[in-house]
Amino acid sequence: MVKIDLSNRLAVVTGASGELGRAMVRVLGEAGADVAVHYHRNAAQAEKLRDELTALGRRAVAVQADVTRLDSVLAMRDAIAGALGEPDIIVNNSVIQYQWTHVLDQAPEDYEGQFRSCVLHNVFMAKAFVPAMIRRKWGRVIAISTECAMQNVPNQSAYVSGKRGMDGVLRVLAREVGEHGITVNQVAPGWTASENRPDGDLHESYRQRVPLRRRGKDRDIAHAVAFLASDLAGFITGVYLPVCGGNVMPAI
Repeated sequence: MVKIDLSNRLAVVTGASGELGRAMVRVLGEAGADVAVHYHRNAAQAEKLRDELTALGRRAVAVQADVTRLDSVLAMRDAIAGALGEPDIIVNNSVIQYQWTHVLDQAPEDYEGQFRSCVLHNVFMAKAFVPAMIRRKWGRVIAISTECAMQNVPNQSAYVSGKRGMDGVLRVLAREVGEHGITVNQVAPGWTASENRPDGDLHESYRQRVPLRRRGKDRDIAHAVAFLASDLAGFITGVYLPVCGGNVMPAI
């Protein structure tokens, strides 16, 4: 029987204390992975997740870092190595959210923040964790993007600029590290329902635009991440994978 088996793999998920992050941590743990649970400010939620994982029999640690600073990411790397070892899988999920508004009204520092939390976040995670993957000749880099990166709708310019910038970095990285058995992919959610943001009647207009006629659930995204982290996806790299019910469809 074919199944996703992440036993004996160690993953680190950034932004793990957020709603989507929590779902990804839980699914990776259910698939057998040990997990380093990253947080920026919400230590209590990260520690709760750590305890959930240890109850499953997984090794886990909660680790703090500011992913927009290289020194902080390197310190997180060292803390994880000391507690659990060197990660096989990195899931770059953390992002700064700003108010969405017109280009003419968006503050310049919002664009700078998106650059740091999207582009530099991915660069710093690669610098911190990919060298060990190269030594082991196996690794998975998975970044969380968005359907917005293809839609380019009004009021999303800062967010889209960061996500489109990280897309370029990750596609180049995929070409640079592929020879070492490392894959680099992106998962792009749509407007996703989660435990604190459930679906509802107010979302009907969005659902009607989605070919599958529903909003995605956070575990839909997490399942795609677990697949890309597994040996089943060993020949997939450089991919931007929409998980949005067909709301956006990259075309050839």
